[in-house]
Amino acid sequence: MLPLLTNGHYAIFAIVLFVIIFSLTLHEFGHAYSAKLLGDDTAAKMGRLNLNPINHIDPVGLLAVILIGFGYAKPVPVTHRKLKTTWGSAAVAAAGPLMNFLIALIAVNLQAAAWYLDITSLQSQVAQTSLSFLAMINILLMLFNLLPIGPLDGHYVMEWLLPRKYKYQYTQFNAKYGTMFFLALIALSILGVPIFSFLWKAAQTMSGWINFFV
Repeated sequence: MLPLLTNGHYAIFAIVLFVIIFSLTLHEFGHAYSAKLLGDDTAAKMGRLNLNPINHIDPVGLLAVILIGFGYAKPVPVTHRKLKTTWGSAAVAAAGPLMNFLIALIAVNLQAAAWYLDITSLQSQVAQTSLSFLAMINILLMLFNLLPIGPLDGHYVMEWLLPRKYKYQYTQFNAKYGTMFFLALIALSILGVPIFSFLWKAAQTMSGWINFFV
């Protein structure tokens, strides 16, 4: 994001910053809301069951997004023993990426509907640009968070999907090496190695799949 500022693209920077804050807020709200539905009120008691960005955005994590392109929000606290089902941890973890998918689904189809249904208010350059960033950023957030490594949501989903005989081995391996592997991938990406280029290609492909107006 920093090159947008240094190159004078202030309007685009503002749009991307707003989209990231909005998307991360709904991602974390998805975790908090699903945890409450499944019996864990920890996040609700800590003021996380709302759409106030102040309660979900980590200033350092947001600054990291601006400076290096990777960052984080405040993790939603979950007391897993309070969850009512055996698949509760996986469901709570998946709720954040699912929220990102729903945002992307709406954005992609609003962008297309602007022309198919002649909605003039959505045909402006600002509206189309905003919807385009909203779609792509949320698909990327969904795919990125579903990676089954380190602290990402995907590792809880993977634990539930794996057969019992492999679950313990995976959990132990991820607890020991997952975060280091995750940080190494980010470091390589910052240094210019196209580690996550496959996520961008996947996001572009997926944006076409969820467009109902094609």
